[in-house]
Amino acid sequence: MSGYQPSSRRPIADVFRLTAQRATAWCVAAGVHPDTISYASIVAAAAAALCFWQSDGFPVLLLVAPAFCYARLWCNMLDGMVALAGGKASKRGEIVNELPDRVSDILIFAGVARSGWCVPDLAYWSAMLALMTAYVGTLGQAVGVQREYSGVMAKPWRMVALHMGAWLTWFTRERFEYSWTPLDYCLAVVIAGCVQTVAVRLSRVLRALDQAKAGAS
Repeated sequence: MSGYQPSSRRPIADVFRLTAQRATAWCVAAGVHPDTISYASIVAAAAAALCFWQSDGFPVLLLVAPAFCYARLWCNMLDGMVALAGGKASKRGEIVNELPDRVSDILIFAGVARSGWCVPDLAYWSAMLALMTAYVGTLGQAVGVQREYSGVMAKPWRMVALHMGAWLTWFTRERFEYSWTPLDYCLAVVIAGCVQTVAVRLSRVLRALDQAKAGAS
């Protein structure tokens, strides 16, 4: 059993943790390694990307893709719960937990960009800014203060925005021809939200550094 405890954990509502309690107990009993669950999140993200990519020819996939986005989020929650419950939390595990998240963001937004239902640049900018929000969030931890999860466009809300954009695009797909689709508008919301999130997280990290400096002096 590992005595390691992560220095920071993403705040998750109890109602969502409840959905994974039985799965956590089963994974611990079956000896499923949390890294396996982390890698499974990439598989879910790849499935979401494939659905978005093929949705131009099969629009019904716009209804399916969000389910894989949420499966990705669920795996992202479950791996940490299994790691702690099974005594397998480690510094290496924190790396394995983070990297699949970044790969997943890239895969999903790249699939959206190739969907034919949006301006590709909006999806690519969403992917780049999603990576930036995560990067700035980890800066605080890297310099010895807190990991930041603040801001309006954290990972779960990016997936919610894609869900709304995908479903609204499907329901209104016959009504637009030369204008932006609902998916375009939701991607624009993701971009604006990520900019706000980067600014908020960076300001909080810098404020924490100033407070630590003042306390030390």
